[in-house]
Amino acid sequence: MYYTTLVKASYYAPRGRHRLMHLGMLISQRYLHAEDRLIGIMGDAGAGKSLIIRGMFPGLVLTNDDDGVNVRPLPVLDDAENEFFRTHTYHLDVRFEMAFTQLWELADAVKKAVSAGRRVVVEHFELLYPLLNINAELLIGIGEEVVVTVPTLFGPFPSEIAEEAYQSLVYRKMAHSAEDLTGIVFEQMGFEPPTFHSDVRRGFVIEFTRKPEVDLAEVERRVLDYIDQDIPISAYNDQTILMGQERLECTGPRIHMSSTGKIERFRLEKNFHYSPITKTFLLAGRVG
Repeated sequence: MYYTTLVKASYYAPRGRHRLMHLGMLISQRYLHAEDRLIGIMGDAGAGKSLIIRGMFPGLVLTNDDDGVNVRPLPVLDDAENEFFRTHTYHLDVRFEMAFTQLWELADAVKKAVSAGRRVVVEHFELLYPLLNINAELLIGIGEEVVVTVPTLFGPFPSEIAEEAYQSLVYRKMAHSAEDLTGIVFEQMGFEPPTFHSDVRRGFVIEFTRKPEVDLAEVERRVLDYIDQDIPISAYNDQTILMGQERLECTGPRIHMSSTGKIERFRLEKNFHYSPITKTFLLAGRVG
């Protein structure tokens, strides 16, 4: 029998709902084995954990309240108490469940499910690991990047992946908020919104089919003016944010700073970069 040891795979963490779910699907195809029984997901609120899980496990009922869902009694806990597991795959959000159940009870239920050959997908796995003392067969940390690893008995350990995810998420949120502000400024200046959005470390990339004849220093100045105004940003629904009192379409409403003033060191590249393959013009913005 041959084993493949994955040290670490890193992906830019996309900011759109559909892109996150698509990445989850790719992760499951590349790294998830049919026999894997314990999956650890880590990342702060708004990182996109639930969307990654939906992409990895279509049809899985999530038990936390991200979308107004609060499944009670908790299926894995209820089935462990009855010693009869009704489904193959369970979901558990440790941080959410800590408000209702002791950690040792959650750890005991997960152990029973895994021993019975069931799969448990655990959000905030780093909180449960000290009591569980069993590392996941697949660890995923979601911050500025999505980090995937298949740990061995010698690591990496959940705390390591979680720390990286928590510390880097702020840059992804800053980049997303700055990206939306840049799009707003382009529209205000009479240009079509970008046709495509992509990623770069500590920033964003927007793409145009035609090169806008625009003063990029002026675009940067206007974005910085929005930042100085410290306008509140909040999620309105799954496809809309509120920036102040204005509603704006957004594919990742929860992946934002709470206000524009929290965007640090925004700067815009002062040249468009032409891609001869896609025949488009790319512009990068940086934060942090």
